[in-house]
Amino acid sequence: MRALVRRCWGRRPVGGGAGRTPGPQGRALAGLGGPPGGKDGRGSRVREKPPWRVLFFGTDRFSREALRALHAARENKEEQLIEKLEVVTVPSPSPKGLPVKQYAVQAQLPVYEWPDVGSGEYDVGVVASFGRLLSEALILKFPYGILNVHPSCLPRWRGPAPIIHTVLHGDTITGVTIMQIRPKRFDVGPILKQETIPVPPKSTAKELEGVLSRLGANMLISVLKNLPESLNNGRQQPTEGATHAPKISARTSCIKWEEQTSEEIFRLHRAIGNIIPLQTLWMDNTIKLLDLVEVTSSVLTGWLDWCSVSDAQENTNSY
Repeated sequence: MRALVRRCWGRRPVGGGAGRTPGPQGRALAGLGGPPGGKDGRGSRVREKPPWRVLFFGTDRFSREALRALHAARENKEEQLIEKLEVVTVPSPSPKGLPVKQYAVQAQLPVYEWPDVGSGEYDVGVVASFGRLLSEALILKFPYGILNVHPSCLPRWRGPAPIIHTVLHGDTITGVTIMQIRPKRFDVGPILKQETIPVPPKSTAKELEGVLSRLGANMLISVLKNLPESLNNGRQQPTEGATHAPKISARTSCIKWEEQTSEEIFRLHRAIGNIIPLQTLWMDNTIKLLDLVEVTSSVLTGWLDWCSVSDAQENTNSY
């Protein structure tokens, strides 16, 4: 039996008069870093070198790896890279909370739930997969601004779902970008460090997330070791090649048989299958495809030939 499916359902701004030198918060927002030996807008002295006081913003498994690296650096008393580490996450319907909160509680780190960001003093903020737009007033609370660990080679795949879109669109190269965030727009700030890697063949978004999370955590620690220099050497993102990676919805999981090739359908499965099962219509019923098996073209051709013979025999026997 063959079925033809034709459709699917659907803290404050830095003051500055004429001739006034901008303070370190203004420099941080401009991507220039804080001046060695200077003071921030609250009068506290800006640190010239580690150990840093860090406020971390994160939610999921990808950001948990960055938090794990920061925590390990804080526990390493010989290197003295991190002095204070506190965490901001978002509320979750799960009693256990999101992966970042679970790790923070286990590691006995102070945790705040957005929009509460605590009242402590910090040198630098770190964001990884947080999903909230941070205000200019918040960014300016940090003498060295806020860094973002982003799993793509910016400006490609700006937005909340870069890993999914990397797999979905069949990219062969990806990477991680450490950048300094800007207010009002996601993923547009200067690049402090960027590394590329090949996308493993047939990898799922979940598998690629594991690879990129470890790479991003290592890159973050490298940037923090030379933070003022990294900020001073930051480069603006290219104006060419910017793409957007929007959130995935249930509609994305709907197979469009008339529009998608078999390769595109398998990429869709590898990109979102562990989050949302693919959906289609079968005899006017919505069904979920819990798994797909990729076959070679020769096997598929043989299977189609067998279907044709079977249909012919069925038609013959019906008379």
